[in-house]
Amino acid sequence: MKNKGKLIIIGGHEDKVGDRVILKEIARRCKGKLVLATVASDVADEVWKDYEKIFKDLGVKQVVHLDINSMDEARDPAKIEVLDRASVIFFTGGDQLKITTRIGGTPVADKILELFHNGATIAGTSAGASVMSSTMLTSGDNDESHKIGNLSMAPGLSLTREMIIDQHFAQRGRIGRLLGAVALNPGVLGVGIDEDTCIIVDETGFDVMGSNAVYIVDGREVRKTNVTDQAKDKTMTIFGVKLHVLADRDSFEFETREPSIREPDADATKTTVKSSSKTDSRESAQIH
Repeated sequence: MKNKGKLIIIGGHEDKVGDRVILKEIARRCKGKLVLATVASDVADEVWKDYEKIFKDLGVKQVVHLDINSMDEARDPAKIEVLDRASVIFFTGGDQLKITTRIGGTPVADKILELFHNGATIAGTSAGASVMSSTMLTSGDNDESHKIGNLSMAPGLSLTREMIIDQHFAQRGRIGRLLGAVALNPGVLGVGIDEDTCIIVDETGFDVMGSNAVYIVDGREVRKTNVTDQAKDKTMTIFGVKLHVLADRDSFEFETREPSIREPDADATKTTVKSSSKTDSRESAQIH
């Protein structure tokens, strides 16, 4: 089934007190009810109150709370009814495994997919970002070279099959674990999203919005990796992986696997310029 809705996938710690650019974009897309899903959180009431106030301040008239703590609750008709006629569903942060173990394979998850395919926007921040993909990262050390056995992944909600998402990316030094995820899944793009930054995804690709960067790790041209050959405590090697770094208003196309950048002196009326050179240091680099 083709997707008619869009995803807004946020790297965490989006601005909540200043310009609130990302949250304003979510509010702008809400044409009716916004469902705030605190499924990932152990302090759901606190998270709900904070975001309810923010979205009401941003002009969203109907903000409702979806709080689920077990799979039994995710089969409760009253919980499913919360989602009726939602135009935006927003997953807050916490632990992405709580989302999948509480709603995965339940009528609530089915309802979210149905709404998405019928045009709803699904947004998520931090853990709510990681859970968007078919395969999600659940753990792995930060700030060091990746060890072959030091990575855990699990099925996500399958709202996108193009990517594996990591969040709080540069802030927590997660390039090593994203490279490890791509080494294990070279046909899938690894996308690392910084804090206060998001990607807005449709069927063709995504646009970047926010104050920091988005890192794309493309393993389609990988020539060699030792992930299946060495002991689990060995440092991973990977040759020929491609890295793109995108900033606010840059774009990425799934079919061509190429970014588009906006020149530094471009104004709002100028069009983006497609990358045509594999050696353009502004857009891509080879890691060996």
